Amino acid sequence: MLREGSADNTMASYRSAIQYWAAWHQLRMRRALALPVAVDTVLQFIADHVEHLEGQALVHDLPAEVDAALVSAKVKRRPGPYKLATVRHRLAVLSEAHETRSLPNPCRDRAVQAVLERTRSAYAKRGVRSARKDALTREPLERLLATCDESLAGLRDRALLLFAWASGGRRRSEVVRATMENTRRVAEGYLYTLAYSKTNQEGVARADSHKPVVGRAALALDAWLAAAGITTGPLFRRVRRGGVIGEGLSAEAVRKIVQARAAQAGLEGDYAAHSLRSGFITEAGRQGLPLGETMALSNHASVASVIGYHRAGEALSSRGGRLLDGEPQAAERPRP
Repeated sequence: MLREGSADNTMASYRSAIQYWAAWHQLRMRRALALPVAVDTVLQFIADHVEHLEGQALVHDLPAEVDAALVSAKVKRRPGPYKLATVRHRLAVLSEAHETRSLPNPCRDRAVQAVLERTRSAYAKRGVRSARKDALTREPLERLLATCDESLAGLRDRALLLFAWASGGRRRSEVVRATMENTRRVAEGYLYTLAYSKTNQEGVARADSHKPVVGRAALALDAWLAAAGITTGPLFRRVRRGGVIGEGLSAEAVRKIVQARAAQAGLEGDYAAHSLRSGFITEAGRQGLPLGETMALSNHASVASVIGYHRAGEALSSRGGRLLDGEPQAAERPRP
């Protein structure tokens, strides 16, 4: 039940992290991974994977032969240090593994916490920020849509991009769970009922569970469903050779569609499925949509996680940034 009730992406990321810990521990510590892990081992893991200054050069402590072996074992994509966010995720997974077994948790040790705190400060001083996917605001989104022709794949991708963006910036897992059964036709277009999401994992009925798919998004969905002959099951499906409609898309397929369309459109930057979500929120801020209404559509539970994108959009239309663009106005003299 714990596995079934967990998000697929979360389970995959946890599995990947533990596999890496096991491989690193075997190669670096020369023995199999066993819980609880020693504090010194966790500190060595941090030193192996984050960059620190040695003279004028940035280095990390992972031996080259161990690094190469990890890449060869396909538990690491490329040699070199990890991003700080990846190291923190690996530590969070190890911490959870200890907590669920009620074992002494080395990740909560004062020495580990102190090193992580100073590491974050060091990275911040170097100007290193957490990498975010570029946001697909309205202008770049239009360029993606322009690459979608009238073929079955083109109709599907246009409908998918508009559905995900215009319904509030849907997560890719939410896009692939959209079906004919939870997407109801109404006079204005469609209402997609989001019964389960990252912020509503218990499926509690909420007033904001219904997401509008209207205007261009509804027309694009109409065209795709009619051309594909879909009347039940997943909305977005594979298109096989010869125009054969296959099974529902995976979350990974959504990411690949966004990246492929971005490449076709000639967009410079790093785009993925999350770009639709961040793009919607940024554009909402740019066009002055209230934060509360934006969050109701996007299903963000925390203001802290959405405010950055929303304010980024607002900043572009700030009057304060254009104070020198207009004619200066003479100050009104105070009346005697």
